[in-house]
Amino acid sequence: MAHGDITHIDIPVSDFEKASAFYSGLFGWQIAEVPGYEGYPMWQAPNKISGGGLAPRDEGFTQPRSYVEVDSIDETLAKAKDAGGTVVREKSEISPTSWWAVIEDLDGNTIALYEGTTDAG
Repeated sequence: MAHGDITHIDIPVSDFEKASAFYSGLFGWQIAEVPGYEGYPMWQAPNKISGGGLAPRDEGFTQPRSYVEVDSIDETLAKAKDAGGTVVREKSEISPTSWWAVIEDLDGNTIALYEGTTDAG
C-alpha cells in the first residue's frame, strides 16, 4: 500500500455472528477469524483487495472507521495536531511490525492511521 491509501475499514458490530451473515449475504464478503486475531473477524471483498474487520461496538466506536496507510504514525500525529486536529487514540501496537492510532479532524470525523505490515495469514 502506498502512503495515503485507505488500507482497512472496521465496522462496529454488536453481534459478530449476525453481522457476518448480514455482510457475507449482502456483499459476498468472506469473513473469518484469523489466527492471532481471535475475536476480531476480518472481511475481504470479492475483489481480494478491499477488506477490514468486524470490531466490537462501544460508546466511542459507533460508525465505520477507515484506516489510512502512513509512513510514520508519529510524524502524522504531530502534523495532525499542528493542523488543529486531535489525537483520539495514541499509537498502539497491532503486532511487532505494525501500529495504529486515531485522529479527529476539524469537523469531528475520526480517521485511523496504520503503519507497518501485518501477517494476516
